[in-house]
Amino acid sequence: MLLLSTLLVVLVSSLYFPFHSNSHVLLDEATSRILLLTAHPDDECLFFAPTVLALAKDPTHPEIYSLTMSVGNADGHGKVRKEELHRSLDVMGIDQDKRWVVDHPMLQDNITLEWDPSVIAVVIAPYVVNNHITTILTFDTRGISSHPNHNSLPFGALDLVNTLRSRAPEPTFVSVPRVFSLVTVPLLPKYAGPLASLSSRLSMAWERILNQFTQTERRAVFTSGFKQYGTAVRAMRHHVSQLEWFRYLYVTFSRYMWVNEWVEVKSTDVLQRKL
Repeated sequence: MLLLSTLLVVLVSSLYFPFHSNSHVLLDEATSRILLLTAHPDDECLFFAPTVLALAKDPTHPEIYSLTMSVGNADGHGKVRKEELHRSLDVMGIDQDKRWVVDHPMLQDNITLEWDPSVIAVVIAPYVVNNHITTILTFDTRGISSHPNHNSLPFGALDLVNTLRSRAPEPTFVSVPRVFSLVTVPLLPKYAGPLASLSSRLSMAWERILNQFTQTERRAVFTSGFKQYGTAVRAMRHHVSQLEWFRYLYVTFSRYMWVNEWVEVKSTDVLQRKL
């Protein structure tokens, strides 16, 4: 019993500090310019906070940008939500000159609408090219919550990447970014809260042992400590218009307030998903 209690204390105490694995996978050898591509205001803190807060403290000092593809006007609160987003990004440490919000007629917040990837590609192109973005971070094709606006973003990002590659085969002429998607997990681990962080840390430790003997796929994983979780909650509290009862449950139990796991998206992955 004493041994079990001691082990439990050690495990819980380990949650105090953030812990990451293979963060270099997202970073370039030169200066990394990382674009967080989201669909709506509040996505940045509800889903991506562990990554943003970790990269802000990375010793390589990557430049972090945020591009939100709508003002979240589904309920007529677009103007308010845009202001809330800026206050949230202040908390999360993204500079004011490195954040943008789009309000495009074909990219409106709609729970029943999938956005056109070609429209997404055209809209994000100047932000990516003009800022020499090296990495785009966004949702995967299941969008964490299955919101069709979320699901559309990786298709749009890959559409842009393919266009840039076809028009500028020489990498010296234009920056062609890599695209990474946030992994959607099944329902039960999705709402495991801090237990998800604990299990991810144990899994990362085990993978490091296995990597001594065999080559396994290396995914970038970021886990928050208590301080980083508190920062994400503070950011979310600025989204006052969205603080319904179920979002209090979300910030309490969601894995994505604690853990982000990333995989690189290839063109073939998206094509297979479309078939």
